[in-house]
Amino acid sequence: MAEREVIDEQDRGWRAAARRYMPLVLGILLIGSLGALLYSASSASRDHQRALAEQQRSWEIMALARAFEAKTARAEVTLARYVISLDPDTGRLFQDQWRTAASQLKSLTYATRKSDWQRGNVRALQAAFEQRGKTLSEIGLRTTYDQKMGALAQFHQAGRSQDIKRLTALIDLVIQAENARLRERSLAVSLAGDRTELVGKTSRMVGLALLVCVLFALWLVNAAYTERRNARRMADMEAERADRLEEAVSARTSELSDAYEQLKRESAERAAAEDNLRQMQKMDAVGQLTGGIAHDFNNMLAVVVGGLELAKRKLRLKPAEAGHHLDNAMEGANRAAALTRRLLAFARSEPLLPNAVDPDSLLRGMADLVDRTIGDQIIVSFAHKASGWRIFVDQHQMENALLNLCVNARDAMEGRGKLTISTGQAQLAANQIGECPAGDYVTVSVTDNGCGMTAEVAARVFEPFFTTKPVGKGTGLGLSQIFGFVRQSQGEIRIESELGTGTSVHIYLPRRILTEQEAAAEAPASEQLHTLHPPTRILVVEDDPRVLNQTMAALAELGHLPIACDHPSKAAKLLSNNADIGLIMSDVLMPDMTGPEMIRTLPAHMRHLPVLFVTGFTGDATDSDDFRGHEVLRKPYTLNALGLALSNALSGSNHPGTAAAAE
Repeated sequence: MAEREVIDEQDRGWRAAARRYMPLVLGILLIGSLGALLYSASSASRDHQRALAEQQRSWEIMALARAFEAKTARAEVTLARYVISLDPDTGRLFQDQWRTAASQLKSLTYATRKSDWQRGNVRALQAAFEQRGKTLSEIGLRTTYDQKMGALAQFHQAGRSQDIKRLTALIDLVIQAENARLRERSLAVSLAGDRTELVGKTSRMVGLALLVCVLFALWLVNAAYTERRNARRMADMEAERADRLEEAVSARTSELSDAYEQLKRESAERAAAEDNLRQMQKMDAVGQLTGGIAHDFNNMLAVVVGGLELAKRKLRLKPAEAGHHLDNAMEGANRAAALTRRLLAFARSEPLLPNAVDPDSLLRGMADLVDRTIGDQIIVSFAHKASGWRIFVDQHQMENALLNLCVNARDAMEGRGKLTISTGQAQLAANQIGECPAGDYVTVSVTDNGCGMTAEVAARVFEPFFTTKPVGKGTGLGLSQIFGFVRQSQGEIRIESELGTGTSVHIYLPRRILTEQEAAAEAPASEQLHTLHPPTRILVVEDDPRVLNQTMAALAELGHLPIACDHPSKAAKLLSNNADIGLIMSDVLMPDMTGPEMIRTLPAHMRHLPVLFVTGFTGDATDSDDFRGHEVLRKPYTLNALGLALSNALSGSNHPGTAAAAE
């Protein structure tokens, strides 16, 4: 304003001088020319000042946008520190910084109130800032209410969300629009300078006639030059300030990026540690099972060996009694195989898929597992009241959850007491239990008569790493993992406990109604009918000679024509010498190469043959690329299971010989 008043004062002196001297020398014509010249000079000066003022406003708007961006970034870093440290002062600092950013946004809105080209950008920026504020406020609330893990997960998701990208993009859009406007205003400054120079030239031409006019024109040109130089100096100073601001914003952005990367690394390390603790808990349970499993397995082997020996003695004179002994031996072998499968399935660390599970059958199958885990001093009773209702869960995770609850109950009873595991049916109204929608639910309850818990402990049992056990006796992750598993299965978990009386843990899981296809798929293998195929020549690849002889005998019993191959490297040659082979039956784990590796090394013209893989290790079938498109049979197996697997493998074959025989 002071500069403008000085310029206005100079313009008034110029007009007074013109009125005083021009009429005396050039008369009316010269006065008219000088008036037009003065008007042009005044107009050029005003345009120049206006362009400079608009330039100044553009720099201020860009500075406000950069300051707003820096403040929001600092607030997000402060929120990250708050989520990690749970320090209330840090939380209040985040709120102050976010309110400061809101004030800066209001200043930016006020500065652009007359800029139609910025109005839409600023409104979009306000909406994005409000949306981001809601997200961060929710994270802050979760942290305030001590939901650290949920806040960390949500903050991690917020860091990858489109809100922050949109906020940054809108700020850049505001700055880009202002830069474009700044270029236009710089052009206006240049044009105003050109006009000033033109007026100066005209003044010099008129000054040829009058020395006073020339001197006056020179003075005007000099004043314009000085003004333009000052304007250029001011522009340079503003550009330098903008550069310094940009460097500061870049440095702060780099700090925020480093902090974000560190937060991601810490989150990844925490997740890995939790996975390791989870697996350690499972293996600890397996260790507790070892003694009981060995005892049961030896008992089953005693049944098998004794039954076979008795059957051998009675086979000739008392065949009916020999058959009874053989049935006992077969039952013992099947129980041993089932026990091995359960132990391997429980110990595996790979994630499993959910399916429809009968909770009553699940508890019956876990009876031996629970007995071996909690010891003989605890009386375990089961109440099966689900009455055929199914649940849709990961069976192995469900077993792990129930086993963890049983271990907790054992510790609460100090190894001696009564444990009840029961299932039931429940019809819940909406939100009757937690956030469960209305519908049918299956309940699974674990009840003990141990020491119980206080209300304060019961309120915190689902918190990660919270435990009342001594150091080295518990990780504090068992119940938190069960809580997460139940929530992922769209269920709820409730604890009822009274100090000195005992504890009951109730799990509510939605009922799963099976479709016809699912019910048919769950039929036992013994009840499934398989398509009869004509005698097929089968290449049997097995490195164990005893298993190879048994497999050859079983295939011959089913009416097929087996060819023995005791090493996978011989398979290609045998296939070349026997062109009528219609199926390859191969073990998975063998010396030098596995069964899938052998199949991949076969010549291309042999890969159309159907393949039946046989394995005794549950972990083999987890690699879908190796077993994709092929039938898999698990050891040990019965003749009926072998016949069903052969039928499935041959039915899926496009082998010409097999297809023709089937027709």
